[in-house]
Amino acid sequence: MIGLCTLMHTKKNIVFIPNINLGNGRATPYHYSVKSWDKWCKKNNCKMVEWTEPIMDSKQFPIILQREWVFDILEHNEIDYDQVLIVDADTIVHPDCPNFFEKTNHEYTAVINNGCFEWVSRSVNAWGDLMFSDVVKPRIWEYFNTGFIIANKKHKPFFEEIKKFYLENVDRLLEIRNEEKYEGLAVPSIGQTCVNFLVKKHNIKMTYLPERYNLTDLFRKNTLYIPGHSWWKDELIFKDMGYVFHFNAIPQNDRDVSYWMKRTYEEMYK
Repeated sequence: MIGLCTLMHTKKNIVFIPNINLGNGRATPYHYSVKSWDKWCKKNNCKMVEWTEPIMDSKQFPIILQREWVFDILEHNEIDYDQVLIVDADTIVHPDCPNFFEKTNHEYTAVINNGCFEWVSRSVNAWGDLMFSDVVKPRIWEYFNTGFIIANKKHKPFFEEIKKFYLENVDRLLEIRNEEKYEGLAVPSIGQTCVNFLVKKHNIKMTYLPERYNLTDLFRKNTLYIPGHSWWKDELIFKDMGYVFHFNAIPQNDRDVSYWMKRTYEEMYK
């Protein structure tokens, strides 16, 4: 079995959470995410699967790429499924979040990355020029965040294409990510922008859910309370702005990702 924590063996919709501790401290608050999704799954008759062990050496093949083996991991562990949400472990789901599996039309489903447009533009232009010169570049209003993706068995051939691309190009991807001459080109996120290009290349039909199902860039949206700078008093003002809160791109300070995930979970599930 490949490092999975799950219950039951009936065919259900799956919430698949990569939560692999690489010893760098990033995974410290992720148990709040797991607990929130576990509660949501029980409420909505879904199954939560926590993926805890890499299937390849993470130094040579980053975890962000290995998540595309989700169908292999589930099937290796004899877990049947209908639809699968692959969701980042730096998210907290609201207890009243509707069942988004009912809104996908059984298509490849994501949420537009509504925030940090300057970063998205740099990333698309950089990866387009370096790796996808034969593919039409995704437009800003098409670009989605891969921290919330819903797919099903009909998308397995597309996932095979993603895996093939990574296996054939991982050395080049890491070279681009690590080379100093590419600094400032928004290339560190080697998975997300590549998947956006591959969706375009393979003409994958998509369903886009509203932003409330993956509310990213909370800091950049000026919704995180900063003592001495924020004019509002409600520290969790964002809690009424969405259903899935994604604590990405938060600066390292006294109120870092750990603080906000703990604070949000304790408030919503008290």
